[in-house]
Amino acid sequence: MSGPVIVAAAIVVGQPPRVLAAQRSYPPELAGLWELPGGKVHDGESDVDALVRECREELGVAVRPMHRLGDDVVIGDHGVLRVWWAELVDGEPVALEHSELRWLTPDEIDDIPWLPSDAPVVAALHATWPTGSSDIAG
Repeated sequence: MSGPVIVAAAIVVGQPPRVLAAQRSYPPELAGLWELPGGKVHDGESDVDALVRECREELGVAVRPMHRLGDDVVIGDHGVLRVWWAELVDGEPVALEHSELRWLTPDEIDDIPWLPSDAPVVAALHATWPTGSSDIAG
């Protein structure tokens, strides 16, 4: 894949498990839509290292990526989105780069407008929602 690689985290907490969703504040055409937190992989950076860095920058937290959630999702003309189940290991998420954050249960996952490119990710969430934190350990 020659385009950008975007990584995102399905951060899971609690019992029953809830997943963190983040509302975009920009660009204007995407503001108000929801996504899993993450961002671009920099040159020379591994996907997992980028995911840890992005969660620290966007949310002020430390996460431990566990294993992949679903397959690569093609976004745009040349990019790819890769999502990991992740464990929150330090801190409480703060919306540093988003308008709002929400912890969602399986029943709430369809109550928000997701980015169109995240449709396969939402389907994978429905198909593999953990029943406990040990379910994301891989």
